[in-house]
Amino acid sequence: MKKAYSNVILWDSSMPMAKLCDVITDGALIDSVVAAGTARNSVYDGKGKTALLPGFVNAHGHAAMSMLRGLGEELPLMEWLEKRIWPAEERLNGDVVETGTNVALMEMLSTGTTCFADMYFFMDRVAEASIKAGMRCGLSRGIIGDADGKKLAESLTLAKDYNGAAGLVNIQLAPHAPYTLTMETVAKIAEAASENSLGVQFHWLESKTDWALCDMNGKMTPEEYLTQSGLTRVKHLLLAHCLYVNPQSVDFYAKENITFAHNPKSNLKLGSGVAPIASYLKAGISVAMGTDGAASNNRLDMWDELRFAALIHKGVNYDPTCLCSAELFKMATVAGAKALGFDHTGLIKEGYTADMMLVDLDRPHYTGWDTENLPGYLVYAGSSADVKATVVAGEMLYADGEFMTIDRESVAAEAVTARKILTQK
Repeated sequence: MKKAYSNVILWDSSMPMAKLCDVITDGALIDSVVAAGTARNSVYDGKGKTALLPGFVNAHGHAAMSMLRGLGEELPLMEWLEKRIWPAEERLNGDVVETGTNVALMEMLSTGTTCFADMYFFMDRVAEASIKAGMRCGLSRGIIGDADGKKLAESLTLAKDYNGAAGLVNIQLAPHAPYTLTMETVAKIAEAASENSLGVQFHWLESKTDWALCDMNGKMTPEEYLTQSGLTRVKHLLLAHCLYVNPQSVDFYAKENITFAHNPKSNLKLGSGVAPIASYLKAGISVAMGTDGAASNNRLDMWDELRFAALIHKGVNYDPTCLCSAELFKMATVAGAKALGFDHTGLIKEGYTADMMLVDLDRPHYTGWDTENLPGYLVYAGSSADVKATVVAGEMLYADGEFMTIDRESVAAEAVTARKILTQK
C-alpha cells in the first residue's frame, strides 16, 4: 500500500541542499519523491515545517545494557568492566535481556534511530523483541573465551534462525575483543564468517592498554593480526572505537569491507580518548557512528553523538571546517547501514528502505533555517526532542510520544524487576 508524506522538507547526506516535496512509500520501500502537494493517500502533512530525514543507524551498542545504566560511573574502562559490568552480567537471563532491549528500542525510536547494531547475549530474545517492535538491526552474540567453540556454534544457530528475518534482521559474528579471546579462536570465528557470508563486529583498539593485553602483543602488529586471523577477508568488518590505530598504518584500513564505528561520548566518558576521525576520513576509511551501550554513554541518542563529534573534532584539529554536516549525517546513516549489510538503507531515494524520521522545524531554535542551511541547523541546533515520528520499513513505530508496537507501561514494570536481578538491590 502506498503512503504519502506531504509537504515535507527532504534532506539526506547525498543532497547538496534540502527541498520541499512529497515522499511516497510503497510497503517497506521508498517509491518516489514528487512535487509538494501532488501525492495522493497522504498519511502525514508536514505543512512545510517538518523535515523528513533518513533514520539514524546506531552502528555500535549493547542494547540490553540499558539495564546497567549508571552502574560503575567514572571508572577506567578495564576497572569498569572487571569490577562492575562483568559481575552484573553473570546474572543476566533471557527475560532481563529482552526487557533491556525493549527499553533501548523505546529510547532509540523516540530519538529517530531506525536501525541498530547489537553485540550482547541471549540474542534470540533480542531478535524476537526487535521483530515484534518492527526495528531494523544487525545482531551478534558477543563471544568471550570460547575455547570449546560452543559460543561460536550458538552464533551460527542464531544466523540460521534469524538472518534476514522479517526483512529486518542481519546477523553478524562477534569476537568481543583481541584481549578476551586467543587469536586462534578469532581465526576460527573469521573462517566461519567467511564460509557463511556473515559480517563481523569487533571491539578494536579502544584504549591505550587494549593491544598490550592481547596474546599477540610483541609478536605482530594489530594490522598483521587482522590479516593473519582472516578478519580482513570477511564480508563486512565493523571495528568499534579504533582510537589507537598507528598513524603509519591508517591506510591499511581503507578497504571496501571495513568500517570504523565512532563512539565519541562513550570514549570520552570512559577516559579512553578521542579517535582521530578526520585523519581516518582523509585516508578513505568508511566511518559510521554509534553510541555504545547505555552503561558507558549514558544515552542512546544519536543527535548527541552528531553534535559531540562535530564539535570535538573541530576543536582538537583547530579547524572549524573539519567534519561537515553532510559527512556527519553520512556517518550516522548510510555508512552504518552498509556496515551492517543493509545496502539500500540510509538515504531517501527510490528503492531504499522507508526508514525515516520526521523532525519538527517549527521551533524557536530553527528560526532562520532554509533549504541551504538546514543541515547545519540539524547538527548544531537540533536535538532528539525535535523528533515527531519514526518510521521503519514503511510503518510508523513512534509518533508524538506514543509507541505503536511496544507497551511502555509493561516494559517499565519489567525493567524494575530486571534491574533488581542485576544489581541485587
